[in-house]
Amino acid sequence: MSDTMYFGGVEGGATHSNLVICDHTGKVCGQAKGPGTNHWALGIETCALRIIAMLREAKKDAGIPFDVPLDSLGLTLSGCEQDSSNAELASRVLERDGSSARAVYVASDTAGSLFTGAPEGGMVLIAGTGSNALLRTADGKQYGCGGWGYLLGDEGGAYWIAHKAVKTVFDDVDGLRPSPHPTDRVWEVIKEHFGAETRADLLPHAYKHFDKSHFAGLTARLSRLAAAGDELSAHLFACAGAALGAHVAALCARARSPRVRVVCVGSVWHSWAALRPGMLGQLRHRQVSTELELVRLRVSSALGAAGLAARHVHRHLPRDDRAFCDVFYTYQPTATDDDHPNDHSNDHTNDHSNGHPNGHQNGLQRGCGCSGWGDWSQ
Repeated sequence: MSDTMYFGGVEGGATHSNLVICDHTGKVCGQAKGPGTNHWALGIETCALRIIAMLREAKKDAGIPFDVPLDSLGLTLSGCEQDSSNAELASRVLERDGSSARAVYVASDTAGSLFTGAPEGGMVLIAGTGSNALLRTADGKQYGCGGWGYLLGDEGGAYWIAHKAVKTVFDDVDGLRPSPHPTDRVWEVIKEHFGAETRADLLPHAYKHFDKSHFAGLTARLSRLAAAGDELSAHLFACAGAALGAHVAALCARARSPRVRVVCVGSVWHSWAALRPGMLGQLRHRQVSTELELVRLRVSSALGAAGLAARHVHRHLPRDDRAFCDVFYTYQPTATDDDHPNDHSNDHTNDHSNGHPNGHQNGLQRGCGCSGWGDWSQ
């Protein structure tokens, strides 16, 4: 074992986490799964203990004794945006298990996803329960957009879509703001998801018993409705696409590059066909002139975290880009939505948008209650 170096990486979200251990050739030797590792929700201590528990399980899987430290361990976790708290978490892991690793590197989950899909620079756009975007330029500069949580941001994420669906129904019934499309089918799936009969039955789910992940789970049902042709559901996903497109446009202004790879992470991207009209409309409204290569990861971003950990100790892990990600859409600034030869979204059998190559365009060119897709939040 003395001739082999080991590098660990953690992909940590709010609800679940993955840990891998790679040797110096990039081969995965051990892995483990665990619960969420967002220290803002758990506290530094609990977060550190969960990481150590996963690390020991992965060491056992790899046949590495617990008292043999990894050469480095990379933690790319949800909520790790501040240098001070990142340093505290790294220290706590080493304090609680001195044999965990010789060095611990902590960064955000966006950094892990970005390094997995675009190690030499690019953009990551997360659309899971929440949303977040990060750009890393070729010279190493980093810029973020969004990622401020469900109260101050998360536009285009699953919770945002679910909340927008419920609010649309409430406002339509009240006469406060008429829905742009019939609400019947959306209201039915809302009632099914929350076990409700009336709007008042939703109040405990929004306040006393609020669970962001459960609330966001409504979006999977809305995705199926959009795929079945429901206009309001398709409209909601188009609005989400426009919101995500706004993140991309904001960071493209800082990229100063004619071509940028965008690593698309999160369950919302399974509904690409429904997101596409809004996203493309927003990119054209913002006059984005950058060519964009949208890719999906084929592996856990824990591998990117391991690569970052290796780089932290001045080592390099070999990788095969084709094994790590694949391209599902190429945005050409001069193309139109009717002409998209580089759209490979229907090549993926697990993509919930299969069978809808036109992205539910009928009735959606009006945008999200505004012209030109400019105000996607309406």
